Parts: sequence; C-alpha cells; structure tokens
Amino acid sequence: MGAEKKWLFTLFSTTLFSVLLLLLYSISAFSSPRPFPSSVQHGLHYPPAFGYYLFGGKGDKDRIFRLLLAVYHPRNRYLLQLGADASDEERYRLALALKSVPAIRSFENVDVIGKPDRFSSMGSTHIAATLRAAAMLMKLDRGWDWFIALSALDYPLVTQDDLSYVFSSVRRDLNFLDHTSDLGWKEAQRIEPIVVDPGLYLARRTTIFHATQKRPMPEAFKVFTGSPWVVLSRSFLEFCLFGWDNLPRTLLMYFNNVMLSEESYFHSVICNSPEFKNTTVNGDLRYMIWDNPPKPEPHFLDISDYDQMAPSGAAFARPFKKDDPLLDMIDKKILKRGRNRAAPGAWCTGRQSWWVDPCSQWGDVNVLKPGPQAKKFEETMINLLDDWNSQSNQCT
Repeated sequence: MGAEKKWLFTLFSTTLFSVLLLLLYSISAFSSPRPFPSSVQHGLHYPPAFGYYLFGGKGDKDRIFRLLLAVYHPRNRYLLQLGADASDEERYRLALALKSVPAIRSFENVDVIGKPDRFSSMGSTHIAATLRAAAMLMKLDRGWDWFIALSALDYPLVTQDDLSYVFSSVRRDLNFLDHTSDLGWKEAQRIEPIVVDPGLYLARRTTIFHATQKRPMPEAFKVFTGSPWVVLSRSFLEFCLFGWDNLPRTLLMYFNNVMLSEESYFHSVICNSPEFKNTTVNGDLRYMIWDNPPKPEPHFLDISDYDQMAPSGAAFARPFKKDDPLLDMIDKKILKRGRNRAAPGAWCTGRQSWWVDPCSQWGDVNVLKPGPQAKKFEETMINLLDDWNSQSNQCT
C-alpha cells in the first residue's frame, strides 16, 4: 500500500471511529437518565402532590400500566393493585414493566401490592381495600396531600402539571366528593337491606348474600350518599384510619352490611364529623355520561364523546373500554403522551422525537408548566369553590 493510500485509510478509519463514538454518546445521552439536579420537595411552599391508588382485576395489567403513565409525576406516590382474581404472573409482569420507565426506576415512587385482598365491588370489601391502600401510601410517603383512587376504567383529562397547578390554589384540607342526604330510592333499596360481603371471610365467593330482613334507618348519625369517586385530603384520611374519634369505626361497622357502601361511607363519615363537615366540596371532578333514566353504571365513552368531554373541565373521565381509540385521542391531543411513555411535564427535559422519550431526562421536578386544559379545569374548580364558600351545597 502506497503512502498516499495509507494516509487515506488512516483518515477514513479515524473519521469513522469518531462518528461511531459521537453516535454512541448521543444515544446514551438521550436514552439514559442523568442524575436529577433537584430532589422532590413537599410542603406548603411547593406544589401539592397526590397519592394515587390504581386498581384493576384479572387481565388489567396493561390498562393499569397505561393509566399509571398517563398520571405519572415524580412528585406523586403510586400504589398499584391487581385483584385476587389476577395471577401472580400478571402482578410480576406489571412490576417488571415499571422497570422499563427510567423515571420510575430513579424516583422509586411506584409500588405493586403483592398480596391483594379479595373484594367485591358491591360489598364493603371495596372500602376495606381503599382504606388499606390509603394506609400503605401514608406509610410509604409522608409528602402527598390528596388521595385519588382510579380504576382500570378511568383516564385523566389533564396532565399532572395541570392538576397540581390548579390544586395549588386550594386549601389542602378540602375534600372533593359528590354528596347528598336526599337518599331517595337508595334508602329502601341500598341502605335498609342487610347484605353480607363474603369477601371478608371466604377465599373464593365474592357474590354478596342478601338477608331476608331489613333494618330501620340509624338515629345516631345521618346517612349521606353520592358518587364513589372521591378526592380526599390526607388529614381526613388520617382521621378515618387513626382518628381520636370513634365515628369512622362505628360507621365502618354499620356500612359493613350495606350494598355499595363506597357510595356512602366516606360521605357519611365526613358529614357527621364536626371537624371535617365544613371541608366538603360537592363535586367528584369526573366526567361521566348517564343514560336517561340512569342505569347502574354510566355508558362507555367513545370517540363521539370527545368534543363534549374535552372542554368539560373535569380532571378524569370514565368508563373506557380497553384500548379504545378515544384513549389514543386523549394521549395525542391532551396529554401529548407517546406509546409506553409517561405524560410529559415541565420536569421532562429530553428532546422530543419518535425514538426519544422526553421524560428519560429531567430537571427541576418541583416546577410546573400548565397547559390549555388547566384553564378549563380551573374554571370548574372556581365554580366548586364558590359553592363551597357560600355553604349552599355542603353536607345537606
């Protein structure tokens, strides 16, 4: 090989090696999380955080994972549960999927319940599972301000930056639950009948038993009812779990034999408590469409509902069918979320492209950047707080 050819070969080899190094560095920079420059900060001087309880049943692993990514933020805490009807293999695969998300690996703020209790959606075991989840979240993290339970049928209509931004202007002892003391037909069909939830003591059966007798309405407290979907303050849940007053435990024993007790338990506890009854904001922050006359459940949402749903000002919507195209539309138009990626927020600093997850890198996780949906949700919040301030719709 002549001197000129050797020189050209050396130049070509050096150039190729340099390009390969640059390419490897670029891929590494975009795909690997770098140490975050700021830690998660909690307190009144920082944006509020949320404790999420996400639950589903057999076959809901992918739905729960998708829901988690849609509501994920490093400042929040998450507890995932697949019911007792799901297999250990499904729970293991859900836990394994979490490791594929760089932020979840680094912030370690997501846990999966390994031994779930068996519960029936019609009985009191649903309340027991919710209280257990709240207690676990309190033990895992002292920083969250509100507790939010979402099922595999739910999905957000706002980003977590939107949600935290709007809640930043809200007193952190307020509780959001649709409630009324006007029981109507529920008094005779839900409250007075005596039922037994076998999930409390049987390993397999979950269908509730109905007693032949009914019982009169209680005199020691007033029963309230409403939507089972609530956003509860940490202080109120501490009262329910560890409270100095016996009221939460007394009502828990009573609603142990009430059908669909999740529609009445928290509502009755808070409205019979002198300390907390003035913290009730009458709204569940959910978007649902009911048939007329209403059926036991709202109808499943689809693409035809988007134009009415998106500007509704709700934080969450339900129910959705698995992998419904409407979920893809919410991801694209509202959450700006890519497949198998967390919904981006101000904390995500990576470059956005089809092959790079912008949330594989992050900056200050205590900074918020609300989007267009925040304004709609803020209008809803202002209207709810106006009603609360007027005390016209509080525990009545």
